[in-house]
Amino acid sequence: MSENEKHESLNFIEQMIEADLKSGKRQAVHTRFPPEPNGYLHIGHAKSIVLNFGLAEKYNGTCNLRFDDTNPVKESTEYVDAIKADIEWLGYEWNGKARYASDYFEQLYTFAVTLIEKGLAYVDEQTAEQISAGRTNPSTPGIESPFRNRPVEENLDLFKQMRDGEFEEGSHVLRAKVDMNSPNMHMRDPIMYRIRKVKHHRTGDQWCIYPTYDFAHGQSDSIEEITYSLCTLEFRDHRPLYDWFIEKLGIFPSQQTEFARLNLGYTVVSKRKLLQLVEEGHVSGWDDPRMPTISGYRRRGYTPDSIKNFIKKVGVARRDGITDIALLEHSIREDLNKKANRVFGIQNPLKVVITNWPEDKVEMLQAVNNPEDESAGTREMPFSREIYIERDDFMEDPPSPRKWFRLGPDREVRLKYAYIVKCTGFKKSESGEIEEIYCEYDPETKSGQDTSGKKVKGTLGWVSVAHAVDAEIRLYDRLFRTENLNTIEDDYLNHLNPNSLEVIEHAKLEASLAHAKPGDQFQFERQGYFIVDKDSSSNKLVFNRTVTLRDNWGKQN
Repeated sequence: MSENEKHESLNFIEQMIEADLKSGKRQAVHTRFPPEPNGYLHIGHAKSIVLNFGLAEKYNGTCNLRFDDTNPVKESTEYVDAIKADIEWLGYEWNGKARYASDYFEQLYTFAVTLIEKGLAYVDEQTAEQISAGRTNPSTPGIESPFRNRPVEENLDLFKQMRDGEFEEGSHVLRAKVDMNSPNMHMRDPIMYRIRKVKHHRTGDQWCIYPTYDFAHGQSDSIEEITYSLCTLEFRDHRPLYDWFIEKLGIFPSQQTEFARLNLGYTVVSKRKLLQLVEEGHVSGWDDPRMPTISGYRRRGYTPDSIKNFIKKVGVARRDGITDIALLEHSIREDLNKKANRVFGIQNPLKVVITNWPEDKVEMLQAVNNPEDESAGTREMPFSREIYIERDDFMEDPPSPRKWFRLGPDREVRLKYAYIVKCTGFKKSESGEIEEIYCEYDPETKSGQDTSGKKVKGTLGWVSVAHAVDAEIRLYDRLFRTENLNTIEDDYLNHLNPNSLEVIEHAKLEASLAHAKPGDQFQFERQGYFIVDKDSSSNKLVFNRTVTLRDNWGKQN
């Protein structure tokens, strides 16, 4: 590969890093993943995780995990633990112990005092509404606070009183003295500290003032000597402020760079909306298999490799766009096709009686576990007089007989790994529903030992009635029926897919699945990929559909 080709194959962040390392601007790569512990991680966070940890791995650097826990109102230890579990499940290890912005509260306070002493910060007693009004708009000069030019000593005293809890919430804030005429609204004297008399999940009642994201983030990066602070595009306008704080404090120069966030079709990733879905019962919880959370994908049966490969296929861009969810579904199909053993699962069972098979005879047949993996070997399947097939695999009067290759009156099909059978009759209920099918098998047609010379086009899955395992199957589909939810004008809840979950109470599975455990994954032949759910017990197996074998959504919509 030529140098030019190598350069072109790198994304813009990798190009920047390699240029920095070559020039000596940076000697090492040190990244961080900084989630706020106010909810569960979603697929958008997965992109940030893969990017930050992946770059550290590629360039023999390190990646910190730092919780941005500066808003105690919405944060909890539950979310901290869930985030750690998700990162570990994806296969990444953070550098040293997990870090917290709250680890630096004392240092951040000292930084704030330094800025006050330099005449670059002041305590403002205006209301939130007055502060907002004073910022006006990008094309109109801002209105300076009447408290902007307070003496340094007065600001220091007031800031200490804020810390000591002597003021009520909302009565005082600390603002940076930057530029009230800047076209960038983030530079119009941004708030650095606000009063919050709320117990913090780590520091308890130690603090009643908390730094804002804009003040805490860059300084925390600097304290940890993060070389590359990678953020999504919505933080691009925050970068001048990020740089301003670092410059005025004279601390380690971390560098912020922005990339396009992951917007996935038929999905919302707003934590507020995800929390609403949970709290209002539209889903069963944060890990509902329809949720775009990492824990939801894990429960649905997505693998770490499938998510990481998906993220790599999406790539790193400078402009936002909508990624087709079919690409994510392709990634899991591609992964499980190589890894998942094949089994038979009958969702809508129809009994077949093989009339010329002895009533008490059970024959053990050899079935291939995974044609993509020879090392997976084979398994034994019991074959008996009565079996189940899918109800959709039988049709009394097919509309296109020449194109119908499954079972019907006087039609022959092969039962996979077993024999060719011919339908000789059937029984209907009083309502006209087919209750039972009668067939005869040809003993000369055993799979692998066929001496009959018969050729049939149809091959069906089956399960022995006497050995079948009863199970609940949950057929999950997309949670929303609208692809781009960023463009809708009405309530996003109006776009929920009413068919996102179908529950099949009594599916019939082959005997080998009797001892399947939560987390075990399989391909149900001709149907899709499934995983044993955590709701399973010794008395009842529950399977979640991960994804269909093919993309059927496009045909329906």
